[in-house]
Amino acid sequence: MLSKITLALVSGAAALAVPVINRAVDNTQPAGSNPVSLAFGAEYLGPQKSENSCVKRDLGFTGQISGKWYAVFGDTNYCAPGVTDSTSMLATAGGFHGMVRDSISAMTDNVLETYDLHLNSDTPVAYPLQFIPYNSSWGEDESTGFGGTSVCETNATADEGLVFYAVNENIAGIKGAGIARVKVVSGIPTVVQRFGESGYWWNASTTPRYGDIAAYRDEKSDYIYALGGAPNSAVGYAMSNYVYQARVKAEDAFNLRQYEYWQGRAVGWSSELPTHFDSTTAVMWNSGQGTIMWSQHYNCYFFVHTAPGGTDILIRTAPSPEGPWSNDVTVYTATVKEFGGMIYAGVSHPYLDPTGKTLTISYTNYPADTEAIKLTFN
Repeated sequence: MLSKITLALVSGAAALAVPVINRAVDNTQPAGSNPVSLAFGAEYLGPQKSENSCVKRDLGFTGQISGKWYAVFGDTNYCAPGVTDSTSMLATAGGFHGMVRDSISAMTDNVLETYDLHLNSDTPVAYPLQFIPYNSSWGEDESTGFGGTSVCETNATADEGLVFYAVNENIAGIKGAGIARVKVVSGIPTVVQRFGESGYWWNASTTPRYGDIAAYRDEKSDYIYALGGAPNSAVGYAMSNYVYQARVKAEDAFNLRQYEYWQGRAVGWSSELPTHFDSTTAVMWNSGQGTIMWSQHYNCYFFVHTAPGGTDILIRTAPSPEGPWSNDVTVYTATVKEFGGMIYAGVSHPYLDPTGKTLTISYTNYPADTEAIKLTFN
């Protein structure tokens, strides 16, 4: 029998202890080897610019519909009136003169040049309009953020796809995650419908924000995968940084009842939402936003992302989108724009080299510059 002193010591230690995670079922631990670590070279290409507008922005997650690749950007700031070069010192003279919370561009065969879509009527320089529209009946306005990731094709014949997004009310935080139907109209991807009674399906208070870390249309199957951050109820550094996963067949993507949720390798996929959130149900831990892709060269999946709050671009690999994922390999360390800066949002551009022998990656250099590098694999 334990003495009262021993019991007091044990109780005190328990109160101070970090919650114990059962490593035997920790789905977030690296598994397997990462072939990218064998050999690669990296070349800095430069900043991205628009061919037909002048903006400063972040993100730029890539995805395709009917074989055409697009980039979904985040906060899009209009440069000073009349300025046509976003890298010019004049671009931000006097501050920005307008912004939208997201925008979409068509990608070109040069990663450094985008072609902006849905432009307004401003002259002499037109600027992008918002891609995911806000809805005032849901309490949204022009300040509401929409953290959109890659567009994912749902029906190539119908020129149709979707985009996942997180509804961000700034000080009030993220309300939820949802999807929108995207239709290519006159050659331009256009949001034609948002789903959910309040504009989202997954309430961030109790449910992971599916799709706000990465969204991926798997070219090796019929599925779309959505990685999302922990619900708001998961507090503390450890618990709030787990990443969760959902999937759905592309043809069923607009039917919430058809979604499946990853419950860890011990359980697999389930039609039920997870009810507890830790390493047993997560797919990753503490990863930045990024993109998933199939590497033809290495015959495996890549997750291209960035080190949270850091300057490294990382690649981890897996035999399937649900993992298990390998350790990260740092493929490039960026030079920040300002003291204490960082990079975020690792974006792959696999369409530029289908062989996979090279891979172009873009990223955001805080606060609002997207840049690109090119990797060459041996």
